[in-house]
Amino acid sequence: MKTHIVRARPADADFPRAEHLATKIAEVAADPVEVPAAVAEMVVNRIIDNAAVAAASLTRRPVASARAQALAQPYRPGPGRSGATVFGLPAPRWVSPEWAAWANGVAVRELDFHDTFLAAEYSHPGDNIPPILAVAQHLGRSGGDLIRGLATGYEIQIDLVRGICLHEHKIDHVAHLGPSAAAGIGTLLRLDTETIYQAIGQALHTTTATRQSRKGEISSWKAYAPAFAGKMAVEAVDRAMRGEGAPAPIWEGADGVIAWLLGGADAEYYVPLPGPGEAKHAILDSYTKEHSAEYQSQAPIDLARRMRSRIGDLDQIASIVLHTSHHTHVVIGTGSGDPQKFDPHASRETLDHSVPYIFAVALQDGTWHHERSYAPERAQRPDTVALWHKISTTEDPEWTRRYHATDPNEKAFGTRAVVTLRSGETIVDELAVADAHPLGAQPFAREQYLAKFRTLAEGVLDPAEQERFLDAAQRTPELAAGELDQLTFTVSNAVLDRAPRTPEGIF
Repeated sequence: MKTHIVRARPADADFPRAEHLATKIAEVAADPVEVPAAVAEMVVNRIIDNAAVAAASLTRRPVASARAQALAQPYRPGPGRSGATVFGLPAPRWVSPEWAAWANGVAVRELDFHDTFLAAEYSHPGDNIPPILAVAQHLGRSGGDLIRGLATGYEIQIDLVRGICLHEHKIDHVAHLGPSAAAGIGTLLRLDTETIYQAIGQALHTTTATRQSRKGEISSWKAYAPAFAGKMAVEAVDRAMRGEGAPAPIWEGADGVIAWLLGGADAEYYVPLPGPGEAKHAILDSYTKEHSAEYQSQAPIDLARRMRSRIGDLDQIASIVLHTSHHTHVVIGTGSGDPQKFDPHASRETLDHSVPYIFAVALQDGTWHHERSYAPERAQRPDTVALWHKISTTEDPEWTRRYHATDPNEKAFGTRAVVTLRSGETIVDELAVADAHPLGAQPFAREQYLAKFRTLAEGVLDPAEQERFLDAAQRTPELAAGELDQLTFTVSNAVLDRAPRTPEGIF
């Protein structure tokens, strides 16, 4: 890996194109390196993981709305171009690839239940899969091509997340996703460095927005924002392939992203990228979720399940303080200052970003469920509300240090819970990483990904379709050109009819 120093440049600076970060990323994307076997295996795991979450969210309103929008953009197959598939819909219901990326991106992100990588910034790198897969389907690429493209998408997003903090400046983390998806599509299609460079610049320029989508009253746009970034990446690559250019230098320009949206003229960022001929391994540093909740809640859920037997009668709790990282404290904890995080009538998206709520429910139930744990009647239970309001968070510098550690054996997203009973007795326990983390008590491997899919697909996909999809997904490296439509699934009209009917829009 080579670390690139990235900073804003004056308008009159001598700053050759070869030194632009977008060029460095494009060179990585255009490098025809082989994909290591471990990386290919993990790509397959994440294809399964994304589909699992999409199955569970298929009948939710935001997913139904996005699907309806995509269906309004049908694609009539022609020479070399077939359109792309949407989760749940049978062929020949082909739609234009950018709209398939949109609909599938919302389905994957709606439950906040797929993979994660946290460093200077945070991310769900599985968001790269819908746009890259949609283009691969549309242009008849093979499973091997798809894996190459996804290895790049993961690599670029994770490397940007390692080096450039967005949330410090209230920019939403999908600003790293637009460039990574564009780069991944470039690898998929074996585009030249110049074309990928222009696509990256366009994708970044169109996907920078504030992170209010994850603050205060959190709405369905939390799921739509990554899908929008993927859709923009598809469109950016299309324009670049037609010879259209991008603002440049997009990161380093005098009026660019760093100068005006991030740290300003004096800021420096350090972005690691693979060197020429170096394989892309970053996906192996990411991790998926066992529980449908913000990733920093994964270890607290497991800790609550572990502590509940020691605590006994929960009515005897006087207070609970969760000592954790700065990020957890200010984003999903009481350091946010968001009163909505204690509102029993808050949206699912808001409750998902409230670690006091999540810890309370996990303590009471000893489990976590992607629907039942967020149900209005669950959130409004008087005993839950009472316990919830006894829980607060505080930053512990050691947890903050471990959050930002570069050594994977040190990096952790855990918490120490101090439970004070009415008697004055305290019960203390801590957990550094979630059970499903690669260093956790029960790390996820192929068996766990398959089990997660079957659990979330139950009652949505019939058993035969579940097994057909899982067989195809596990054979992704062997799928020939034109066979990637097998990597989405179909459901019955009866299942689709369970989705709420939404008002008509423009399309």
